[in-house]
Amino acid sequence: MNRVLPVILSGGIGTRLWPVSRAAHPKPFMKLPDGESLLEKTLKRLAAIPHTGEVITVTNRELIFATREEYQAVPGGLKHLFLLEPQGRNTAAAVALAALCAKERHGEDVLLLIMPADHLIGRLDRFASAIVEGAEIAVHGRLVTFGIRPSAPETGFGYIELGAGAGTANGYLVASFREKPSAERAEQYVKSGRHLWNSGIFCFSAGRFLRELEIHAPDVHQAAGACWNKRMERKQEIEFPENLFSAIPATSIDYAVLEKSRNVAVVASDFDWTDVGSWKTFSELAPADRAGNRSSGEAMLLDSENCYVLSQSRMVATAGVRDLVIVDTPDAVLVAHKDRTQDVRRVAERLKASDHPSYRLHNTVHRPWGTYTILEQGKGYKIKRIVVKAGQSLSLQMHRRRSEHWVVVSGVADVVNGDRRFQVGPNESTFIPAGHKHRLSNSGKDDLVIIEAQIGDYLEEDDIVRFDDAYGRS
Repeated sequence: MNRVLPVILSGGIGTRLWPVSRAAHPKPFMKLPDGESLLEKTLKRLAAIPHTGEVITVTNRELIFATREEYQAVPGGLKHLFLLEPQGRNTAAAVALAALCAKERHGEDVLLLIMPADHLIGRLDRFASAIVEGAEIAVHGRLVTFGIRPSAPETGFGYIELGAGAGTANGYLVASFREKPSAERAEQYVKSGRHLWNSGIFCFSAGRFLRELEIHAPDVHQAAGACWNKRMERKQEIEFPENLFSAIPATSIDYAVLEKSRNVAVVASDFDWTDVGSWKTFSELAPADRAGNRSSGEAMLLDSENCYVLSQSRMVATAGVRDLVIVDTPDAVLVAHKDRTQDVRRVAERLKASDHPSYRLHNTVHRPWGTYTILEQGKGYKIKRIVVKAGQSLSLQMHRRRSEHWVVVSGVADVVNGDRRFQVGPNESTFIPAGHKHRLSNSGKDDLVIIEAQIGDYLEEDDIVRFDDAYGRS
């Protein structure tokens, strides 16, 4: 088979998994019970299939540093190219830009393997076999999707109706795509033996997809082309102008092309596939006790049945309840009936509409140099725990409306404070007046941990003027 060029789509916020998944640290970065993130698992999956050695990842530009950090934990010597979106525009825009990129770098015949970063896949030998079979079909000009033989009448998935054979053992032409069905209709689909779950994984040549896109969604094709022509390239990264990117219609690849084309095939697959799209699905990753309860973190479930508790920082106890999902994070708690976990999306949408900070940020915020955690805040003050990774540095910056007190807990801080440069060790402190240029760096080999007390009449993150920054933010 031709080696495929993997394209990882890592742009979804995952609003149904709030409050763990948030805009600035979304679902692909969520840690699973085994300690690995969905994004790590997606990248590791590539070891099972023949590929070009290069991987294209499409993600939001604000997530590039977190994405790189995740990838550093995965060995393999892969070449990475990142397409950085200024905002989310759904999968049609992401795949169109990836196809334009692949066509220019590898030619229009290169086969793309489109993989969302929020799936769990088991039985990797069967996954690899399905991909090989899909590539055999795609090389002849088909748009190929991968369908999963249903094990139950799920109403949360789209379905694919099988047509005639496509020339391979498990390959079929697609007769139709079916939207998420009612329970009765889903039961009929499973009994028919002619319907598969739509996995959202695809394989096709870059040229074929772009030609089909031009036919079925010319507005997407034209806008994506205009955006690609004005791209900004630097080593391993490609960015797009926000005004041109926002002009690409926000639609899915399914709706824009696959549901309209008559050139689509499907591989009926039997690898283990889980779309981690809700707390009901996520909860099933943890083992159950005799009463059907599952938990992660400190939890005590007394006389409770069929509940899921995730606790990130403290003990959560239940008594005499059933069928509940309880997710406890340091700054937000979700309590939902298991039959209503799809409605968590509505909670997140309301938080976004009201500009509530818990839609976007956790108490612990990831930055390219490390993290900060808000420990406490009130009128006129905010206290943070700051961790600066070895060899990293914050920007040279200034705040107009707040002063800062730094106390070193561990490590040695390299400090610029106005015209002075000095070091601060454990159990030592320094004061940064408002209006002073300052910088915090860690030249050591271990993490630097400090407690920062901010004092002022305005303490938000936009009170910052950057003069120099190693991460291109000044």
